[in-house]
Amino acid sequence: MKYKTLVTTLPFGVADPLAIELLENEPKLDYTINPLGRKLRESEILELVDDYDILIAGTEQISKEVMLKARNLKLISRVGIGLDSVDLDAARELGIEVAYTPDAPSKAVADLTIAQMFNLCRKISYTDRKIREGVWIRYMGSLLSENSIGIIGVGRIGKLVLNILKNFEPKEILVNDIFPDYEYYEQMNVKFVPKTEIYKKCNIISLHIPLTTETKNLITKAELRLMNDNAMLINTSRGGIINENDLYDITTREKKGISVAMDVFEDEPYSGKLLELDNVNVTCHMGSCTISSRAAMEVGAVQEVLRFVNGKELINKAPKDRNW
Repeated sequence: MKYKTLVTTLPFGVADPLAIELLENEPKLDYTINPLGRKLRESEILELVDDYDILIAGTEQISKEVMLKARNLKLISRVGIGLDSVDLDAARELGIEVAYTPDAPSKAVADLTIAQMFNLCRKISYTDRKIREGVWIRYMGSLLSENSIGIIGVGRIGKLVLNILKNFEPKEILVNDIFPDYEYYEQMNVKFVPKTEIYKKCNIISLHIPLTTETKNLITKAELRLMNDNAMLINTSRGGIINENDLYDITTREKKGISVAMDVFEDEPYSGKLLELDNVNVTCHMGSCTISSRAAMEVGAVQEVLRFVNGKELINKAPKDRNW
């Protein structure tokens, strides 16, 4: 038997051709790479998946409807760490295995997070835009060591961010996570506090949590109003955790000094009204986009496919616990 495999994510095999070579060299596979050459909408996936056994997916929406349409679907292998785009409940109900690559993108996302902390502290992107408008002003920023920093979500990426931050000796680091690890916090000399205390006390707040029913719209007008007038907010995790309409309203009307770095959005590619704001710095869901991380994600996803078709146990199955 040959397993028909559709690679929906793009780019694929650009960072490293090994992922494609592995697919080519597996006699039990026939594979097709996304024929549209861009991120697929759910409606487009529905038109493509009819008789595929395996999907190698990115952030495309793999809904229950997609799974039902793909009548032969046996495995979804996710290139990346986030699983909010896959209906895990439906997959369990239909007996479809789901794998992902949780470790591969972590260092790259942590690096981008730290880069955005420097960006916001020193107003780098903002200054660039102003110079292009003919405004030459040397804006005063702050040192990381002068800031109180809050980390919400202390998993793989949150821990890496903390490890890097310690070298810059911030004024204090406050953390929050659904499963506190007090021994680790003591070892790192950071303090576990309620999220409200992070909103109130921290100059820099960075989010490192998955998108779930519990974290959807975690940051709304109420939370933004708790933040100080010059707070810096960073989201390299998932779109939908910050309510984008509330962020726009608060930063244009009440707290114009808040600055934000957004790598992820509820709908991508993003074209909404946050693009009007100088205090919002945007990137295009590129947290994992280093050559080494992208290659590791793709190769890891393919290796799970090879294990599956050869009857071996998957190494990185999607967790059953949907909490963050």
